[in-house]
Amino acid sequence: MGKRNQEKQYKTKINWKKEASLLPGYLILTIWVAFTAAFLCWILGASFSTSREIFTGTVFKFETGFHFENYVNAWTSSNVSVFFGNSLLYAAVTCTVVILIAAPAAYVLARYTFIGNKGIKTSLILAMSIPEVMIIMPIYSLTAAYHIRGRILLMTLYIMLRVPFTTTYLLNFFASLSRSYEEAAAIDGCTPAQAFWKIMFPLIQPAIVTVTIFNFMSVWNEFFMALIFATSTETTPVGVGLLQIVNGMKYTGDYGGLFAAVIIVFLPTFLLYIILSEKIIAGVTGGGVKG
Repeated sequence: MGKRNQEKQYKTKINWKKEASLLPGYLILTIWVAFTAAFLCWILGASFSTSREIFTGTVFKFETGFHFENYVNAWTSSNVSVFFGNSLLYAAVTCTVVILIAAPAAYVLARYTFIGNKGIKTSLILAMSIPEVMIIMPIYSLTAAYHIRGRILLMTLYIMLRVPFTTTYLLNFFASLSRSYEEAAAIDGCTPAQAFWKIMFPLIQPAIVTVTIFNFMSVWNEFFMALIFATSTETTPVGVGLLQIVNGMKYTGDYGGLFAAVIIVFLPTFLLYIILSEKIIAGVTGGGVKG
């Protein structure tokens, strides 16, 4: 009897009229996922194929076997290892420094009232609204005049560009935390700085993880600034590096190596989304205890 009631309760939960109204959206999403999956599968197959198999449309036949040497050649001969290392360095340093700057700033702006608070918040929004293309030429003129170049320049630019977004993103999370946390910390003898690092900062961990992933993706996929300021192979990240590999295809014709390079560059961001998908969702939809 209890089992029948459970089955009946389960059946009544499904609103078929509502589900039918969502069918077009499900259909579009299914088509998009199928197209994306097919596209990625073709690139993966091409990365194990020869140039001849790619141009003759026999990628998935693997008539000559799996060519793992495409990955070896891309990693070594095409300098993908250098590009990969540069992007990893830029992304890691940028994400770390941005959190160290933006998290305390967001906490102070969200929890304390002082003269200029609203002005700073407005300035952050304005900074986010300025297109990068508008600031490239002034920055380029300054760096050329003072002979500033290399990895330090790119990392500094990435940090400056990501701080406004990160600070604004974290503001609401800090604002939603109950003030009882700080009161309890003060009773235990914690200074405001200790209360922040030991209590408040860990409470917004999902938001920290989410915004760090967004920042990592932004730096990893960044192209325009790297194209302007990465003046040598030693400082080139993966985006500009792939462009160099594509331009080199006219001389080498190694299209299997090109697609292998694409897979290598794509893999870190793909794994981030797969492994940390739950934390991303929690960071986007979650918050703290309302105070």
